[in-house]
Amino acid sequence: MRLLAATLFALSLAGPANAADLMTFWDKPQHGGNSFNRLPPDEAYFKALAGYGATWVRLSYDKWKPAKRDYLIGDADRYAGIPAADLETLKATLDRADEAGLKVVIAPLSLPGMRWAQNNDNTFDGRLWRDKAWWDQAANFWRDLARELKDHPAVAAYNIVNEPAPEKNNGLAEHADPQAMQAWYASTQGSAADLGAFYETIITAIRAVDPATPIMADAGWYGAADAFSYWPSGLTDQKVLYSFYMYEPYAATSAPNIKRDKPYAYPGKVPFGEGEETWDKARMAGYLAKPVQWAKDRGIPLNRLVAGEFGCMRRWSGCKTYLEDVLTALDKDDLHWAFYSFREDAWDGMDYELGSRAVAWEYWRQMEANERDTTPRKSTLEFAPISRRLANDR
Repeated sequence: MRLLAATLFALSLAGPANAADLMTFWDKPQHGGNSFNRLPPDEAYFKALAGYGATWVRLSYDKWKPAKRDYLIGDADRYAGIPAADLETLKATLDRADEAGLKVVIAPLSLPGMRWAQNNDNTFDGRLWRDKAWWDQAANFWRDLARELKDHPAVAAYNIVNEPAPEKNNGLAEHADPQAMQAWYASTQGSAADLGAFYETIITAIRAVDPATPIMADAGWYGAADAFSYWPSGLTDQKVLYSFYMYEPYAATSAPNIKRDKPYAYPGKVPFGEGEETWDKARMAGYLAKPVQWAKDRGIPLNRLVAGEFGCMRRWSGCKTYLEDVLTALDKDDLHWAFYSFREDAWDGMDYELGSRAVAWEYWRQMEANERDTTPRKSTLEFAPISRRLANDR
């Protein structure tokens, strides 16, 4: 009886039965999509994504209607606890994802001291990277959220913050060479702009209430694939996934290019960094090899690397080839990935199921009225590089 009691007590401390196994989900390649919708996704949404063969969804909630100023954090100017109504909606959404068989990575776009630009009059908010007082508020938020979500069966990771950019307006050019990045970090290490130290602070707060759930950490400079270059090592915690994004060369893949008299082509010569480069399959592979080499040099297993976002404008003539080349490079090293984006109801630019045609006016009317999006979707040529691979995962 004493042995049984001791065993039951130990199990109660260990938490849910699958707590020790949460990281094993990421031991083999997992492929999914991003959900950055204005309305919490319904059951049909998650079932449709799972129906293609996706195993996970990277879920952002910052466009949802908040109970206060900012969803889930209440107010990015002063965190004082998670609004109960926001949390209830998030948990119900996680329940729907779980029923569809999808794992979820929670991905905040805002933290205390860092309000997402699109919720901030399109103005970059870098307070978090200038004053460590905001670190304490961010740690309190994540401790509270982890306490609430640690036992939810759908949650596969906490993505601490989407697209951090402590380097912006802070002395380091985007896509600088590795030597310049390392010199910049040497001059800022230990300051509020030290992204690695910030992550360690947040992870400590999470682990105080949740020892098991994996944690996802984005590279700097908005998650650029070359921005791990200045990190001297991985993070201390052994249940960390390292995430980067792929929209390079941004001058070609983004919306402004579509409006050019002569859009930049892919393959083709495109502005990048301080000059111009020819981007093709080989250049793509070389660029996406940077985080892989960084991980290898630091003894980080490649199954801990995640391409958290990638995409291109669906109406751009080079998009299908671009997606094929990105995925070929990622799959060569069996990396986890999530495409951007799945059935977004606030922007049609990278919704590949819509093909290359303009959406009907009803799409915009429903968005303006904040109604559920009913625009028909289907598998298209533009979606084929992604859908084909998801189907092969079944």
